[in-house]
Amino acid sequence: MDLKDRTVMITGASRGIGAAAARAFAEAGARLALVARSADAVADLAGEIGQQAVAIPCDVARYWEFEQAVRNCVTAHGGLDVLVNNAGVIEPISHMADTDPEAWGEVIDINLKGVFHGMHAALPVMLEAGGGTVLTIGSGAAHGPVEGWSHYCASKAGALMLTRMADKEYRERGIRALSLSPGTVATQMQRDIKASGINPVSKLDWSDHIPPEWVAKALVWMCGAEADGHLGGEISLRDEAIRTKLGLS
Repeated sequence: MDLKDRTVMITGASRGIGAAAARAFAEAGARLALVARSADAVADLAGEIGQQAVAIPCDVARYWEFEQAVRNCVTAHGGLDVLVNNAGVIEPISHMADTDPEAWGEVIDINLKGVFHGMHAALPVMLEAGGGTVLTIGSGAAHGPVEGWSHYCASKAGALMLTRMADKEYRERGIRALSLSPGTVATQMQRDIKASGINPVSKLDWSDHIPPEWVAKALVWMCGAEADGHLGGEISLRDEAIRTKLGLS
């Protein structure tokens, strides 16, 4: 897909899915705004990609920082066409009665409020330009309970509803809102899950997880009209038909 002259903002861009997505969108010709709390890591990635990328340190849990990040993106690249809500955490993994309420809430701040912050900051820019695409990394955890993941399941279910709300309210004004449920991905998050020893996901072998590059390829594909049949919903990379369509099987 040719995304030349399109500007893509990716949250959680310093590693894992976010870094893989940055490289994939760069290969497709997009201008990039790479957002992460890890200022040094995201700056290194922007340096690797080159002049088409800018690094923007930002904590997505703080709305004013996200709002400023969008302003910085528009200043650097002249607009914002695609927002990839990727930033997410899962620690601390624990049962509800044992978890620290403050730490539980911090996961909600990043995984759920961070998605809302991104949409709230980016939508006015996109609407003024006549449209845009909002992609959010979802999870099968949005659809059913997983032991030890009450914060993660709740946040992902809420984020999926935000995708549905963005579609409901703004599709007719040119906004394409979609969620992507990748399944288990070979990133640091899976190492954290493994270390917890809680629930069947922690028992999976590393070879059971898909590479983050598969997720990145799907995100680029979702920017095109071929994905329009999924607007307002969630695409699953567990779906063999989707994998085949993307050349991942």
